Amino acid sequence: MAKVTHEFDLYGKHYVLEAGELAKQATGACVVKCGDSTVLLTAVVSKERKDYDFFPLTVDFIEKMYAVGRIPGGYLKREARPSEKATLIARMIDRPLRPSFPEGFRNEVQVVATSLVADQINAVDTISVMGASAALHIGGVPYEGPLACVRIGRNSETGEFLVNPTYEERDHSDLDLELAGSATFISMLEAGAHEISEEDMLSAMAFGQEAIAAFCEEQKKFFEKWEAVNGPIEKREYILDEPIPEVHERIFAHYDEMSAALKDADKQSRMAKVADLMETIKAEFNEEEQEEWSRAIAVELKSLEKHAMRVMVVETGERVDGRAADEIRPIMVKPDYLPLVHGSGLFQRGQTQVLSICTLGMLNEWQRLDTIEPVDGKRYIHHYNFPPFCTGETGRMGSPKRREIGHGALAERALLPVIPSEDEFPYAIRVVSEVMESNGSSSMASTCGSTLALMDAGVPLV
Repeated sequence: MAKVTHEFDLYGKHYVLEAGELAKQATGACVVKCGDSTVLLTAVVSKERKDYDFFPLTVDFIEKMYAVGRIPGGYLKREARPSEKATLIARMIDRPLRPSFPEGFRNEVQVVATSLVADQINAVDTISVMGASAALHIGGVPYEGPLACVRIGRNSETGEFLVNPTYEERDHSDLDLELAGSATFISMLEAGAHEISEEDMLSAMAFGQEAIAAFCEEQKKFFEKWEAVNGPIEKREYILDEPIPEVHERIFAHYDEMSAALKDADKQSRMAKVADLMETIKAEFNEEEQEEWSRAIAVELKSLEKHAMRVMVVETGERVDGRAADEIRPIMVKPDYLPLVHGSGLFQRGQTQVLSICTLGMLNEWQRLDTIEPVDGKRYIHHYNFPPFCTGETGRMGSPKRREIGHGALAERALLPVIPSEDEFPYAIRVVSEVMESNGSSSMASTCGSTLALMDAGVPLV
């Protein structure tokens, strides 16, 4: 295996894709650079298929403090649990990768992004998706690629769109849009903005799709160079969970019953009806069939529920609780919900209920961040908690999971543009959103609850 390097310039920045020197025992590995920022992406696929009814993909982003010439804090002086930012980057890599694998793929896949250099000018998050895509392709892993991710900014003075803007350019941008996908499809997007128009957002998305296509084209050139030096990339053979026609036919014969069960407006009642129906369907298979086809039965039952729900929405325009696609559930708000706390608000939309509490502190109580980004800390903090009781379940309580970190960051990002400046409001601000009930869109309910709590605390939102 010989080292292959592909250098290219796009949208005013210099990029490098490199493979064949580091981590050669991984299924696939690639080093990706933007400026001096450097990330190593490795992908490893287990040789044996696991007995799962889901795709076991794990993505980790490892922040190394040596990347910015710093020694980690704390007694041990080594990297410990991932920072919030590292978790968000891992989720960013995961989202476009997961749907690109073939249906029925059950081998464990682990993608690890390790920051080697962070030049404090160019971010390492978006380029990590391109590196992961390249590592999978070089490793002969079957996925629908290449894939890429771009950040689209917009100069607030000139209105010019920017691809992968530097940290300094982002400070003068009224848009922060991340897009990921293939040359023709977008599979992930997330954005923060200063109240830009819908037309401008659509223009930014179209511009971002063009940029993604350009990065995918450069990956193809890199793969051509690789094959010219190291020979054709052989696609590895993996056994997929193929549908069993008889199982599919017998389960989907209950489509009308599933469709009727999904139309119950009450979440708990609907879940109970669906669960009872699934048990009834499963009981139609004898013991030998259940043992032989256990995984296929579980997969087809999920597929039946998914298909019935999709048909309702796409073909009839009706959602599972009987609402039209543009119909909003009943909304109830109660500001000043708790005594003594600085600010609070209860927001309820249908069976989704969030209690948000705002606490103000001195400026020296802001959150200090120990990351590889050129950011010392943040003054506005939003934390999102999703305990198991909010869905009527039991479960582990403890440190926040990836989903909670992601949803907390989403709601924080939504309100950050309207938080007053330090000069206008010299306080640290922390909002905690406690999800009391969940029946969809608790992250947006936490955004609404946060607004109530902030206003109740006297924060002059701009």
